[in-house]
Amino acid sequence: MALNLHYLRVFAAVADQRGFTKAAAALHLSQPAVSKAVRGIERQVGAPLLERGARGVRLTDAGAVLHARARELFAVERSAEEELRALRGLEGGTLRIGASTTIATYLLPRLLGRFRARHPGVELRVATANTRAVARRLVQRRLDVALVEGPVAHPRIEVLPWRDDALVVVAPVDHPLARRRRVAPEALAAEPFIARERGSGTRRVAEAALRAAGVAPRRLLTLGSTAAVTQAVAAGLGLAIVSRLAAADQLALGRVALVRVPDLAMRRALTRLRLVGREPSAAARAFDELLEDD
Repeated sequence: MALNLHYLRVFAAVADQRGFTKAAAALHLSQPAVSKAVRGIERQVGAPLLERGARGVRLTDAGAVLHARARELFAVERSAEEELRALRGLEGGTLRIGASTTIATYLLPRLLGRFRARHPGVELRVATANTRAVARRLVQRRLDVALVEGPVAHPRIEVLPWRDDALVVVAPVDHPLARRRRVAPEALAAEPFIARERGSGTRRVAEAALRAAGVAPRRLLTLGSTAAVTQAVAAGLGLAIVSRLAAADQLALGRVALVRVPDLAMRRALTRLRLVGREPSAAARAFDELLEDD
């Protein structure tokens, strides 16, 4: 039985995205085309592969087996593409970079400019996501370079140090805590906090520091980007713990204020992720050299 690879790719996307609508958007196909492809491969294998439910789709036993093999197949395909791209060296090809939000917004643009000046023939593609999503894309071989701001523990990922970053507490400019020279960590407990979504490196480090200080914020507003968090602080919605890099512009403009909490020292490592056993392309090696010089 020869499987239709287009159908297989569409089925794998539906399984990865856990739904037909998201898969259609990811593949730039219509939803009817996605449904047709899934029906087609189900006819080929002679068994249902997906179960539809109120919460999306779920793999059947047959679907789970086929999905695992599909991911292996497409990983081999990406490896072949990478090896061929590496043969082209730095005169062409594509470098796919994934970066978590703070890095992508405040550090990566300068690095991209320097890389482009040195290697103008390489096409740059940048994906911005939280730490968890960047690590997942690297394991799926959808990235050549991965830079994150949160802790990562995965048997297939090697974590390499890059640079340090400090986190600070910021508040609306008229907030009483912003007027104090020194604030005890327990004074934060009653304050509403604004944070990134779960999976964000900033949020994980901030929550760990607050727990260590015995602080559990009672109210939490979750937003999807660091810029949105600092804007919400400026609008008076609460306090936030953010990268000093991310807060620098708003602090300089006087739209948010620093809350000085000496007993809540928060530093984190910004790291590079590397897939164990994967040989980097020439472009990825050149970008790594740029990071080492940064």
